[in-house]
Amino acid sequence: MGRQRKGQAVNGWLILDKPEGLTSTKAVGRTRWLFDAAKAGHAGTLDPLATGVLPIAFGEATKTVPYAVEGSKAYRFTVRFGAETDTDDIEGTATATSRLRPARADIEAALKQFVGEIEQVPPRFSALKVDGARAYDLARDRCDFDLPARTVSIQRLTLIEHPSPDTCVFETECGKGTYVRALARDLGRSLGCLGHISALRRTRVGGFSLDHAVTLEAVEQAAESGQEALRSLLQPVQTALTELPALSISPSDAANIRQGRAILLRGRDAPILAGAAYAVSRGAPVAIGEVARGEFHPSRVFILPD
Repeated sequence: MGRQRKGQAVNGWLILDKPEGLTSTKAVGRTRWLFDAAKAGHAGTLDPLATGVLPIAFGEATKTVPYAVEGSKAYRFTVRFGAETDTDDIEGTATATSRLRPARADIEAALKQFVGEIEQVPPRFSALKVDGARAYDLARDRCDFDLPARTVSIQRLTLIEHPSPDTCVFETECGKGTYVRALARDLGRSLGCLGHISALRRTRVGGFSLDHAVTLEAVEQAAESGQEALRSLLQPVQTALTELPALSISPSDAANIRQGRAILLRGRDAPILAGAAYAVSRGAPVAIGEVARGEFHPSRVFILPD
């Protein structure tokens, strides 16, 4: 007897507005179960404390996850001054305190040093590996270890509100690998008052934003109505590929690509480009690949129903 496939062939992106207190892994597991999907993954982990945009890929959309992860991200977050914690957020234990509280002008002046390409030491409570072990496991076991600084990119960091001497609300746009918790920690240190994250909300991942996000409750309600209602919540597979050029190809070229063959980009309207791109036929994505010397070479082929 052949192996029985588990779950249905669901393809597309669900942009979940993740609730506080739920891990990204559990959010994926819950929505996968609701959709009865055979395959699922996510683009960009959110801490349990954090809320907001968690793009969840089903089926063939999982092939586009690397392109979603590479995109910039946007956050709105609150920093509480006066204490640094071992987790760099409100859920941790205070490791140092300060009575100093910065003035708004001092905060705004300090932000400039955190915009652009900067060196950042990740939080000790992170999923990074140290000699094969997760940093957060080592931190929980109170092991002695160091995480090296990494270069990260921060395009924008803005003070939005200063509701009290103890708290400030910020917005930031940053590149892959940036830890907002570390940003709050380092800002507190630079101001001499110490600080940690007390609230964190992701508002965008690449081309995915809160405008298209749905709550877990909305997904659960749709599940009660059946698969048609659930699938109406999905974004197309190619939604994560907005930063790649799209190549419109013929059905015959699409058939060749599905066999793993390169195709010649011919005709007066053939694009003049090189590098990563994706092919589309009759509005449906066919493959992701590379353009070189006038040819498209597929690397990831989509298997989608007609």
